[in-house]
Amino acid sequence: MQNFVFQNATKIIFGKDTESMVGKEVQAFTTKVLLHYGSGSIKKSGLYGRVCASLKEAGVAWIELSGVQPNPRLSLVQKGIELCRKEQIGFILAVGGGSTIDSAKAIAVGVPYQGNVWDFFERKADITQALPLGVVLTIPAAGSESSNSAVVTKEEGWYKKDIGSELIRPKFAIMNPALTLTLSVEQTMIGIADIIAHMTERYFTQVPNVEMTDRLLEANIKTVMHNAYILYADPQNYDARAEIMWAGTLAHNDLLSTGRIGDWASHMIEHELSGIYDVAHGAGLATVIPAWMQYVYKENINKFAQFANRVFDVEPDFDAPHLTALEGIKRFKQFYHSLGLPVSLKELGVPEDRLEEMAAKCTAKGPVGNFKKLSKQDVVNIYKLAR
Repeated sequence: MQNFVFQNATKIIFGKDTESMVGKEVQAFTTKVLLHYGSGSIKKSGLYGRVCASLKEAGVAWIELSGVQPNPRLSLVQKGIELCRKEQIGFILAVGGGSTIDSAKAIAVGVPYQGNVWDFFERKADITQALPLGVVLTIPAAGSESSNSAVVTKEEGWYKKDIGSELIRPKFAIMNPALTLTLSVEQTMIGIADIIAHMTERYFTQVPNVEMTDRLLEANIKTVMHNAYILYADPQNYDARAEIMWAGTLAHNDLLSTGRIGDWASHMIEHELSGIYDVAHGAGLATVIPAWMQYVYKENINKFAQFANRVFDVEPDFDAPHLTALEGIKRFKQFYHSLGLPVSLKELGVPEDRLEEMAAKCTAKGPVGNFKKLSKQDVVNIYKLAR
């Protein structure tokens, strides 16, 4: 286990009707906010009205910026930066899922910065200031509600890149599982794939003696899988929704990263799929990760055999642990397939004519991943395995 410092300052407010507390939480920071959200589904559900009523009761004024898309766009971020400067906004309230939160985070770092906010994504500048932000979560998936990272897509060239800083970790996250009852089964399962990906990226490490976080990751993955099956059959099950929502936060709030070095190659490989083809991030990960596993498992067969045994109950073959590992990968892929998720580029609707281009963009600054350093050709090979 490696040395580590763990700190997560996000205040979690969890449970039914908790969105009514948003005004009081915002009031502690400011009396004027940017209310940031997506296409308007929060208005149809009535959440928008409840949030506005709570803000009004607390004496908080707001300026609105809607229009966040899945794989949030740089152009809207830039619009938000201009709006916050013009209106002298000091706090951002994101109401939605990971895309809305990530867009809000990008706006937050862009407002006090005199250059182009994309500089942070290209590592041309360090984040030293950011507006504070809070969250009302509606889609459990990205874990952005208490993470220190964000991902945005630049339309020019369709580059999808990330930033990370403690300054963009939300001050609070209001999490009412009942708000997720309106999600379709497909949306729910795509979110679940995203949650599991955050854990497998952490799980497959070459750092030895991380038993504590291994066990936490295994338990959280199994919990998500169990409740995924419940929601696939009964999407209105509040208790299963609650388990998934809390698991999604734990998957990406850095607790499960302590003492270990995660891989994250699969995320970078998938970013090229969703950046160019605008596929749902979780669906892309469901396709990429089993292919990545198949490509790299020989780098640490025992780790994959452990995963197969503890998560998928594969009987260990001590004489041939590679067979245990391969069976685990097979069952993992079958799990995604059983939830109606794509497990190939063909099912995802991604053609094969731009694999080289995507791999080149993915590795433009050098090899990716930590479990195994992947070159451009390695990434091409993984895309081909995912066909």
